[in-house]
Amino acid sequence: MWIDVTRYVEATVLLQALPFTSSRQGAPALVLLLVVLTNFTVLGTTRLSTCIRALAVQGFLLGILPVLLATIFSAHLVVLTLGTLAVKAIALPWFLRWAIREAAVRREVEPLLGFIASLLLGAFAVGLAFAVAARLPLAAPSTELLVPVSLATVIIGFIVLITRRKAITQVVGYLILENGIYLFGLTQAESVPFLLELGVLLDVFAGVFIMGIVVFHINREFDSLDSARLTELSD
Repeated sequence: MWIDVTRYVEATVLLQALPFTSSRQGAPALVLLLVVLTNFTVLGTTRLSTCIRALAVQGFLLGILPVLLATIFSAHLVVLTLGTLAVKAIALPWFLRWAIREAAVRREVEPLLGFIASLLLGAFAVGLAFAVAARLPLAAPSTELLVPVSLATVIIGFIVLITRRKAITQVVGYLILENGIYLFGLTQAESVPFLLELGVLLDVFAGVFIMGIVVFHINREFDSLDSARLTELSD
């Protein structure tokens, strides 16, 4: 009877541990796949509000990712998580929503590259990112997807930045590109002081506010947010 009780206890402990271990290993991969889906959402939609919502979701996913990757909890981890959520998931999307309300613009109508072509180019970017990541001499991160997804996010952000006409969509592309850099930085999260991450977030704030000034100057001068209209400026 004692042996049966011992076996029952061991089996119970094992059954409780396996799901936790499996979810602990699978959660970061799931979050990274969702990050890729938010990238494709931005590539494939005409509505600026949808782009901003996808950016907010991506910011939330990036905020919780350090917790899922961490082996131990620390003050650095808490500051990084809360700072990322506050800036990327709340503050920046709110600023962009306010911008489209003030500028009365709703859609990306005539991008330089069509939406279907953008999606195909994004798929190629993902494949290229995996090919490049396999050749990088990096120490193995907590998840195999971290480096390729970060590279794909950088490339897709650059695609959005150079193929969209609306200045607000270009801001979204810039933020996606920065999110990719942030993801790549998580591979060294344990060795990099948290002040570096805060510096990156400060750079994002500065860049977005500068772009915001440009957005409203374009809208005031031309009653449009088409960045191509800047070529009409002259001394």
